[in-house]
Formats: sequence, C-alpha cells, structure tokens
Amino acid sequence: MKKPFFTVALFAIAAFSTCAVKAQTQIDSLKTVDNPLNPEKKLKLGLGFGLNFVGGTSLSLSPNLTYKINDKMAAGAGLLFNYNAVKNLQTTTTVGANVLYFYTPIEKLITTAEFAEMYVNRDLKFSGIKDNFWDTALFVGAGYQITPKISAGAKYNLLYNKNKSVYSSPFVPFVNISF
Repeated sequence: MKKPFFTVALFAIAAFSTCAVKAQTQIDSLKTVDNPLNPEKKLKLGLGFGLNFVGGTSLSLSPNLTYKINDKMAAGAGLLFNYNAVKNLQTTTTVGANVLYFYTPIEKLITTAEFAEMYVNRDLKFSGIKDNFWDTALFVGAGYQITPKISAGAKYNLLYNKNKSVYSSPFVPFVNISF
C-alpha cells in the first residue's frame, strides 16, 4: 500500500516540476518582449523658467516640446514669455517662439543650440519712450543634467547687440524641467 502512494506522489511531484519549469520558461520569454503598452517616450514636454527680484521684477516662462531623435540628440520648438519691470523706470514684455536642439555628448553634460524670434514691447518711463520691435537671438550653451528631468546651465547669445537687445547681457542662465 505504501508503494502505490509513493509512486503516485513521485509522479505528481515530477509532473508539477515539469509544469513549473515550462511556466517559468514562458515567463522568462515574456520578459524579453518589449511591452507595447509602455513605449519609450520620444516626445517630452519641457518648461524653462526664471524669476528674479534683484533691481526690479523679472519673470520668464518657456514651455517647449522636444522629440528624442536618439539617446544623444533631441530637437523641438517652444514659446517664450518674458516680463521685466524696474519701478518707475522701465517695463518690457516679450513674446516669441524658438527652435531648440539638445546634444548630450557624455552623461550629465547637455549642450544646447536655440534660435529665438521675439516681439518686444518696451516702455522706458524715465524718458517717455515707448517702442515695439523684433529681436532675434541665437544661443549656444551647456548645462548639467541634475536628474533625467531637470537640467541647469547657461547659454550665450551670438547675436547680442547691447544697444538693441532685450537682454541686458549675452549670457543667460537656464533651468529646464521636462515631463
């Protein structure tokens, strides 16, 4: 009586082991297949921003949309909004658009090129001059990628003209957050 029970038990263990090995093999093969429901995000929404209260008020927002070309390159476009005010002296509002290019030559280092076209509305209160004009900027820069979604650095305006530019310096710091 013990022998048939032992034989049945041994047969059950062997059958269960075979099923378990087959099931594990199927699970392992599923792990190597790309999940079509969670593809790598090629499009990223980003937001550049700036805030400064030294010598007045300065606010800038720059939403952008970039497309990841490969692991090192991305390109996109965005909108620009800047507001600068120095009490009783000057108020400047700028709106525009830009084209962006990012290159990551090594991990954590991001380089950027940006072409921007901006419409400027400036009120120089101390002189009574109000003017509207277009300003063009061509930036090149570099930054540190703090996390995969946050980078900070500086860019330089190659077209900077101190008598005409809306910027007070050719160097502009940046912080960009992507979603």
